[in-house]
Amino acid sequence: MICAGIDAGSRTIKVALLETGTLKVVACGMGDQGVQQEALAMELLEHLLGQHGLSRRDVRTIIATGYGRNAIQAADETITEITCHARGVRHLLPGARTVVEIGGQDSKLLRLDGDGGVRDFAMNDRCAAGTGRFLEVVAARLGVDLHELGAMARRSAKPAAISSMCVVFAETEIIGLLAAGTPPEDIVAGVQASIAARVCAMTGRNVAEPVVFTGGVALVPGMAEALQSALGRPVAIAPQPQMTGALGAALLACAKREA
Repeated sequence: MICAGIDAGSRTIKVALLETGTLKVVACGMGDQGVQQEALAMELLEHLLGQHGLSRRDVRTIIATGYGRNAIQAADETITEITCHARGVRHLLPGARTVVEIGGQDSKLLRLDGDGGVRDFAMNDRCAAGTGRFLEVVAARLGVDLHELGAMARRSAKPAAISSMCVVFAETEIIGLLAAGTPPEDIVAGVQASIAARVCAMTGRNVAEPVVFTGGVALVPGMAEALQSALGRPVAIAPQPQMTGALGAALLACAKREA
């Protein structure tokens, strides 16, 4: 039998399937988010099950997490992404004490205790200037792919200062910088530093190591380095950083079956 974790994020839906008892990952996958969140989640779940000769009858428990978790009516329970990301990261990297999760629409900083529980957390869900959305806006404005940003930032000689706290005003600021002849490389480096600085502001300078970076933005080249520079601490990227929430939800589903 297996358990499933569904992370209905603001931009993507992720599903993880684990064997109960062994906690072996059977399958995981993701797809774009949309209006029909539950239909998309169930389609992805059925697809993963079918790939491994399984059906819904083989699923003992489903836990949903993420921005759209309450839309997943098929879930047996919903749990916050704070708890699920902490559980997923701790499973992959047992020593983790600080987790930075940056997604498409929000960013979070979690402090874990010695047992992997969430001691406290800070969250930014009101301003896109500290999230992946800012990087998407910058990439679109510069006419480049997201994955080109890291290489561009590394070529920067003098990162631009991005002072706006709102992504709309920051985009206007970027237009002004381009008009003034600021190299795109310096703008990208400045934007990455700006996002990292916003995360750093949530820490209160109290950052226990090891620090683990997760969420979709962890896949954007250059962001881990920017975060490491802002925090003044080594930063490790979680394996499959987009999947930690779904993995954590599946792990919690398995734990409930064993309880």
